[in-house]
Amino acid sequence: MERGDFELGTDGPSVILAAIDGSVTALRAAAYAVGLARRQGARVVALYVAPAASLAMGSAQGAPIVAAEREMHSQIARELGTQTSTKAREFGVSLTFVTASGDPYREIARVAAEIRADAIVVGASLQAGHRLMGSLAVRLVRAGKWPVTVVP
Repeated sequence: MERGDFELGTDGPSVILAAIDGSVTALRAAAYAVGLARRQGARVVALYVAPAASLAMGSAQGAPIVAAEREMHSQIARELGTQTSTKAREFGVSLTFVTASGDPYREIARVAAEIRADAIVVGASLQAGHRLMGSLAVRLVRAGKWPVTVVP
């Protein structure tokens, strides 16, 4: 390898994107990202992606359901923001909490590009169907744009 084949002085990530959804594995992923950031002197951007509104949105009867879904996801986001910020402060790590709505893969990729993430950390999927069809983590790895750490 020649000297110009790599960048001198870059020992690890400086911006880590942790995608969290409230699952046990996602919370472990957030804790891992904070620990990694502490060791690397990096900052963390924690991202919660609320799923797109339900199909009930198209009907008048569905409006209360959509409103309840939005409130539920807002509450989840507030709780996750508080949890991750508290943990980051305990470890002396700079953390920004961001929310988005829509397809998790697209939103994670969009935010990662926007913040110029050096690495992405996600929790392993607990859904059985993902073994057959592929998980979010597999899609991120296949994109080949960032190192992706999957935390069990």
